[in-house]
Parts: sequence; structure tokens; C-alpha cells
Amino acid sequence: MDALTAIRSKRDTRSYTDQPVPGDVLERVLDAARMAGSAKNVQPVRVVVVTDPAAREALKAGGEYATWIDRPPVLVVFTVSADAGPRRMFDVGRHAQNLMVAANAEGLASCPVTLHHQDEVRAILDIPADVEAPMLVSLGWPDSVDPPAGIGGPRVPLGAYAMADRWSGD
Repeated sequence: MDALTAIRSKRDTRSYTDQPVPGDVLERVLDAARMAGSAKNVQPVRVVVVTDPAAREALKAGGEYATWIDRPPVLVVFTVSADAGPRRMFDVGRHAQNLMVAANAEGLASCPVTLHHQDEVRAILDIPADVEAPMLVSLGWPDSVDPPAGIGGPRVPLGAYAMADRWSGD
């Protein structure tokens, strides 16, 4: 799958088969995430790859909207040094997007999840106090070949999204 197709066809998916993700596929999508840039090349992002069913179940306590995250076979928890500066969350997002686009190109489904309760997540995964775990991405084989239903309609048209030289929107 070419890059633009992988980007345009990626949909957040919360429903997976029980089939495990092969190690070579997981390694490729993790490597794609690792290749994301970072502000000033500080490279503060690390991931914890969670496949243990008990840990996936426990991580449901880490997010307000995470009741379903025990079902996918893999959770990739993104961590970042708390002292990595004001752009650290932008860096996390870059890594997560690379992971999700690469996963889509491999035929995997994914979904980002915000982790609201840092103390819970730190305790479950033994993350140090000076490291944040702001989000995770679920990974697995989709249980349907049909794309998920759209929520809220289509994307903003390109002409309304991109403005030339100056702000011209509403």
C-alpha cells in the first residue's frame, strides 16, 4: 500500500479478531514509529508493548474511555520524559501517527486512546515518576473488512482546510 492510500484509508477501529500480531509485523510498525522526528532531535519517546492479557485488562483503569482496550492483542503505550519540553506531546503524536499508518499498510487496525490516570498506568507498567504515558494505540487484525461507520461525516474540504497566504476561514 502506498503512503497516501495508507493515510487516507486509516480508520480508528475498536473491534479485533483474537489472532495475534506476528513478531515481524509488529517490529515493522514499531520501527516506523521509531523513525518519527522529534523537536531538536531529543528523541524522548519510548514505547511499552503490552501483550499480556492481565496487563491489558488492568490498563482499562488508565483511561476514561478505555473500557474496550483488553480486546486487541497488542497495546502500544507511548511514554515521554516529563522534562522533554513543551513539544513533547507533539512528538508523541508524530510517533503514534507513524505507527497507525504503518499498521494500516500492514492490514492491521488501530485506535489511539488517551490515558488520563497517570498514576494507574505508571503502577501497572512500572513507569518511573518522571515519565508520562499520555496515550496508547491498540493494534490487531480487524474483525471486519468493512470500514468502520463514519462519525460526524466527511472531512473538511481541502479548500476550507488550507488557506493561501492569510487566514480566510470563518
